[in-house]
Amino acid sequence: MNKQSLLSAFRYAFQGLSAFIRTDRNGRIHIGAALLAVAGGFFFSISAVEWCLVLFCCGLVCCTEMLNHALEKLCDAVHPEKHPLIKQAKDVAAAAVLFASLISAITGLIIFLPKFISLL
Repeated sequence: MNKQSLLSAFRYAFQGLSAFIRTDRNGRIHIGAALLAVAGGFFFSISAVEWCLVLFCCGLVCCTEMLNHALEKLCDAVHPEKHPLIKQAKDVAAAAVLFASLISAITGLIIFLPKFISLL
């Protein structure tokens, strides 16, 4: 891969990220939650292992939401009218986001809840 194609790949990736942020409401919510988790990490001075878990969870949720968004757009372009298999594909992709979000929320509670309670 030459330097120009590598730069193009990064440019396309940032264009995709920009389109995702501009057009996906749930994506903006997940990014906002990730920023709150990072702020909480700084506030509570979490450990390196906790940082790894928080960042992994934030990345997991945002990535699954981006893949869900991409799959929805592809499905809409390929088969704009309602179809049971398209619905199932979209539902499963949404379930992946839900599952990642639930696991991340539980991880966040395990990390942050004891720290928050100790403030009270």
